[in-house]
Amino acid sequence: MNRPLVVIFAALCLDAAGIGLVFPILPRLLAEVTQSQNIAPYIGVMTALYAVMQFIFAPVLGALSDNLGRRPVLLISLAGAAINYVVLAFAPQLWMLLLGRAIAGLTSANVSVAMAYITDISSEDQRARRFGLSNAMFGIGFIVGPVLGGLLGDTWLRLPFIAAAVLNAGNLLLALLVLPESRTPARQSIDPAALNPLRPLRWVFSMKGLLPIVAVYFILSATGEAYGTCWALWGFDTFQWNGMWIGLSLGTFGLCQTLVQAFLPGPATRLLGERSAVIVGIGCACVALVALAFANQGWMVFVIMPVFALAGIGTAAFQALATRQVDADRQGQLQGVLASAVSLASIVAPLAFSTFYFAVQSDWPGAIWLSVVVIYAIAVPLVLLGTHTARAAT
Repeated sequence: MNRPLVVIFAALCLDAAGIGLVFPILPRLLAEVTQSQNIAPYIGVMTALYAVMQFIFAPVLGALSDNLGRRPVLLISLAGAAINYVVLAFAPQLWMLLLGRAIAGLTSANVSVAMAYITDISSEDQRARRFGLSNAMFGIGFIVGPVLGGLLGDTWLRLPFIAAAVLNAGNLLLALLVLPESRTPARQSIDPAALNPLRPLRWVFSMKGLLPIVAVYFILSATGEAYGTCWALWGFDTFQWNGMWIGLSLGTFGLCQTLVQAFLPGPATRLLGERSAVIVGIGCACVALVALAFANQGWMVFVIMPVFALAGIGTAAFQALATRQVDADRQGQLQGVLASAVSLASIVAPLAFSTFYFAVQSDWPGAIWLSVVVIYAIAVPLVLLGTHTARAAT
């Protein structure tokens, strides 16, 4: 395996570990800084702020990576992430935490630029395998990060953020010293219209039958935001979990999810078909979420995890199903639309879930998972409608 590819894989693994480090501890940091017992709204605002900055500036960074080269944009992104974690580690006031997340969202091009870098240095027959390896590296980092973050956070609340800053600084140094540029920069003027983050959404209405597909993608992305926003809060409120147990639960889910994504989507799709695999995946998620809502002992969560992870077969099957809804020369447009749907979900969903959690926190924290079941239920008829419409159109 060539050296630049090893560096990119290491960068993805370290980046995921840095993200995972702070998940178990962020609620406690916000409680300390805000001196508030109800910090769910603050988590929602921080998550949405990151997504807004990412949504606005991702087209800019993408255009810059085409024009100036992948390497400088990747270096800027890694530096921004390191600065974010340093700010989080020492911030005494809420506005400084928000500033750190805004900087991270503005520079959050790590993964997208890394994928573009892999595309640049890989032939077409190598890309699928290398993208799979990159997802595995990200998964490994996200397994290790939450567990380590929980352990470090129980030692000192700010220690996981310092560790994440060190990981990103190491990432930056590795890329600076070892990573060459992957392409000849275009160095042409950038079309301002290409930087408009709303531009891809116009294509939805020009592609017949695509709106239900994009709506499902939005819903699936939105449901994923519930876990990042509410998991640590729910674990503490329901089971009095400390950082270590929150980290272990996230690490266990990451392990189960990685195994499912590595081995099951292909066989499940061949056995059930893509559309049925999506429905089965949604069904597994709903069963697990109902069980989580009524769980009253922490060990039950770990028993439920394998069923929860089976939802991953639906996500992979839906991604394949979505690509079949347009012809080959419009795949780029489709991916742009789906990326915009993910960004919008990352803005809206954290605010909605944190608000709902705040409403049910004192009486029944587990009710948050039933709200996710309701949202999943909306996706089922849209899956059936979207694929039926597309088939009718062809």
